[in-house]
Amino acid sequence: MSVDVMLPFYGDPGLLRRAVRSVQEQRRTDWRLTVVDDGYPDDTIGPWFAALGDDRIRYRRNPERLGAQPNNRYCIEAVELPYFVMMGADDLMEPDYLDTVLALHERWPDAAVVQPGVAVMDADDRPVRPLADRVKALLAPSGSGPRPVGGEDLLVSLLRGNWLYNPSLCWRTDAVARVAMPESADVFDLALPVAVIADGGTMVVDDHVCFRYRRHRSSDSGSGAVAGSRFAEERRYFAAEATRMQRRGMPRAARAARWHVSSRLNAAVQLPGAAMRRAPVALRALVGHLVGRVS
Repeated sequence: MSVDVMLPFYGDPGLLRRAVRSVQEQRRTDWRLTVVDDGYPDDTIGPWFAALGDDRIRYRRNPERLGAQPNNRYCIEAVELPYFVMMGADDLMEPDYLDTVLALHERWPDAAVVQPGVAVMDADDRPVRPLADRVKALLAPSGSGPRPVGGEDLLVSLLRGNWLYNPSLCWRTDAVARVAMPESADVFDLALPVAVIADGGTMVVDDHVCFRYRRHRSSDSGSGAVAGSRFAEERRYFAAEATRMQRRGMPRAARAARWHVSSRLNAAVQLPGAAMRRAPVALRALVGHLVGRVS
């Protein structure tokens, strides 16, 4: 086997079962799936996995709930195979997903991570392209077909705005093992790729759509942004990253971290909702993030 599919879970059991089935339906068979249930209160989940009879699938249930970020860290630390995917429990792989990403890793063996093409769907599986995903498309590297990207140019683009779909990424395990895991759930999806690329890793970006990412109307990250709670952590992260990039001799990446344009625009998008709810604390946090710039 060559790829660990890690699936941290706390959510809808029906969507989890569909995610698992999408892994089982892969044309490429050299995978192992590990589901780590963070204590979701449903007694049918364990028996369902036991009845699958598929020795490539491991189901583990945490004895006590860890929380989203500690469970993500646990999953990454449990990786053993040369490549891994941190799949979302409500996302779906197309049957050629592993064919696609592993072929790209074989073509570019030094690449740390592969970002394939992604289709976005709503809670009812309907194709959608909300503002966040239109912005991601604008921020992603230009070009067509499989293409390697890396260095300061890639860091600048990611620090301006995170255009990745992290559950669809296929990582080279040893490239991730060399960097420290981010501590904060608020910046994890950006901080891990930035750390790997800053360490010298490269990425292969492809347009071929082989993964379906579910965009819910509300989410943990979205609700945190609306409340303004996550932006203080984002400011601390970007300030620290600006210093690190300057020390690495990457002034353009440091500048992108200082301005963190997409993060500030996200605060602007949340302002009307906070105003309608008459939430003064959230309003102050959002306005402060919008007009501020890390030093």
